[in-house]
Amino acid sequence: MARINQNYKSLQAGYLFPEIARRTREFTERNPGVELIRLGIGDTTLPLTDSVIKELHNTVDRMADANTYSGYGMEQGNLDLRQALVKHYKKYGVYLEPDEIFISDGAKPDSANIQSIFAPDSVIAVQDPVYPVYVDSAVIGGKTKGFVDGRYKGIVYMDCTEENGFFPDVPKEKVDLIYLCSPNNPTGTVATHDQLKKFVDYAHDNNAVIIFDSAYASFISDETLPRSIFEIEGAEEHAIEINSFSKLAGFTGVRLGWTIVPHKLQVEGTAPGEVQALWNRRQTTMFNGASNIVQPAGVAVLSAQGQKESQKLIDYYMENAEIIRKGLNDIGIKTFGGVNAPYIWAKALKGYDSWEFFDKLMSEAHVVCTPGSGFGNGGEGYFRLSAFGERENIKSAVKSIKENLKI
Repeated sequence: MARINQNYKSLQAGYLFPEIARRTREFTERNPGVELIRLGIGDTTLPLTDSVIKELHNTVDRMADANTYSGYGMEQGNLDLRQALVKHYKKYGVYLEPDEIFISDGAKPDSANIQSIFAPDSVIAVQDPVYPVYVDSAVIGGKTKGFVDGRYKGIVYMDCTEENGFFPDVPKEKVDLIYLCSPNNPTGTVATHDQLKKFVDYAHDNNAVIIFDSAYASFISDETLPRSIFEIEGAEEHAIEINSFSKLAGFTGVRLGWTIVPHKLQVEGTAPGEVQALWNRRQTTMFNGASNIVQPAGVAVLSAQGQKESQKLIDYYMENAEIIRKGLNDIGIKTFGGVNAPYIWAKALKGYDSWEFFDKLMSEAHVVCTPGSGFGNGGEGYFRLSAFGERENIKSAVKSIKENLKI
């Protein structure tokens, strides 16, 4: 008799963003005619840039001609795109080989799938608050042992609080895999070189691997802050980096990302190159490569003109972030992030938990946020607003909060 994977039953409630969608849908049904302004999910809104559109059209045209049609590509990804990424990383003093880069359909699936190449009983550490996919994929993979007081047993939670600037200390115990996200989703915090060096040193001392999610690195304007874990000495022996074109170039629906697994990365019982080869084996077995229509558009993004166009998108969203931050600060709501990251992390009004404030903001100001508790215990009492909106909607949301939210 066929049986289901019982680990799915260990997942608590629904995935955060579908739950937000459910609540907003029910509110709209109860309040016909009320128009909500959605600043919850971090979905880009500006159209693709000229260079990207041109290359997408060119590639589609090539697919329509028998002489230029192409089918399966390299599972590891278009070589032109991987070489363009090698050149891109050189700007940060990071030197990679093309076969250390694996092109994918986005950072989210790689963030989950990467666990499969490590031992099933690996102990995972995550920041708290945390992007849900890191935790949920660990639960599905059977790495947890129950759910107690809002946390899964078997996962090590690294507290991110106002007191530590929303960046954690290294674990006190020995762990195997460490998820770090910088700029952080949801708090908007960016790790410094010194902070990342402590984690690289911990990984070295404990034979651990850092899984570094840098999907928002393009929003860092402060040149003193690292955009890649591989800017840290020794990280190529102890880290994997995951990134995406979703926020860099508005590819949230286009779907294109990459993961870097260095040749030098080693874990217990392996030689240099073995982990990289294992991820390659996983990809060639379970993945046929990212769309061969989309990948040339990624090359266009990384061109000189494409970078200029993408920077305009980034600047636009960061101006949105400043409008939101200033508006909330004006009415006494304490904010974090929104400077080198497109998310504003803010403190809910006194006396409200995260979901209560979510309902209050929606009912009074007609603005949809993301409740902080959806990112873990550490997010309780906070909420997140996304700067990925159209300017008029951003201004309308801030105006409505100022005028209608009962403080």
